[in-house]
Amino acid sequence: MSINERIYQIDQLLNGRKFVTFEELLERLEISRATLKRDLAYMRDRLNAPIIFDREVGGYRLEKQSGNLKYELPGLWFNADEIFALLTMQHLLNGLDSGGILTPHIKPLKSRLTELLGSTNDPLDQLQKRIKIETMGSRKFNLDHFQAIGSSLLKRKQLHIDYLGRGKNELTSRDISPQRLIYYKDNWYLDGWCHLKEDIRSFSVDAIQRVEILETKAKDVSEEKLNEELGSGYGIFSGKDVKWVTLKFSPERARWVSKEKWHPKQEGQFLDDGSYQLKIPYSKEPELLIDVMKYGPDVEVTAPEDLRKKIQATLIKTLEKYENR
Repeated sequence: MSINERIYQIDQLLNGRKFVTFEELLERLEISRATLKRDLAYMRDRLNAPIIFDREVGGYRLEKQSGNLKYELPGLWFNADEIFALLTMQHLLNGLDSGGILTPHIKPLKSRLTELLGSTNDPLDQLQKRIKIETMGSRKFNLDHFQAIGSSLLKRKQLHIDYLGRGKNELTSRDISPQRLIYYKDNWYLDGWCHLKEDIRSFSVDAIQRVEILETKAKDVSEEKLNEELGSGYGIFSGKDVKWVTLKFSPERARWVSKEKWHPKQEGQFLDDGSYQLKIPYSKEPELLIDVMKYGPDVEVTAPEDLRKKIQATLIKTLEKYENR
């Protein structure tokens, strides 16, 4: 056990209890009496820890400090388990951060944690070997755009953007007041007030081609209004005109679907035949149709009838397309 970890444990014991005996410290740290004395002296002399020996209780405790003066360990002080947990979290973030948004900023932290832990058992190599993260369907982001968007979002400044609408493959320029960033299905979206359309819009961050932070103060839209416009229906293609779809999944698929989150307001229940009924709100259909159709014969749209017919028509077109090849 390194001196850093020993000091950390001594600090935790003294802060968590009224007093700790010398024997308890020896047993917990598994060190010699001479080493423990040196550690206590180091904490008093170098770190200004207010450690005193209380003869009445027969143990060490932290002396109460007056005013705003408060003793704290300087810098990063973690035990081995906490460092492993932080390194694991950092490794997971690297795997999930497909756009490289966080990596440059947390790299110094990883280096510091590695120094604190040492090279025992090559922990970073083990993490990379034992924990694999594969993200599918995510898109790459321009780091400069993302940082500029985040900056304007927090500073409440308007943005001038060039935005590529993929549906019509059209590039438009517009001023927007950013309201919030949303991470949805491995992609980032920006909800904002579009001054061109004079309405709330959601923009895919990877479709923003150019960004300029303006000095104009951003227009604020209440969270209630944002949720009313964008947060009630299904997925990122939501809106105010909300309807409900009822899906029935086969008993074979029910065990998986019952654990899935499609929408915060979804309603699900198992039926007598073992199938699973799922009700979710939606406003626009494109994403919902894709998510429903990927289950093939294991799902049935029982309501509304117009959506059921659209899915049937889509399936018929798909079959005809393959038959004509």
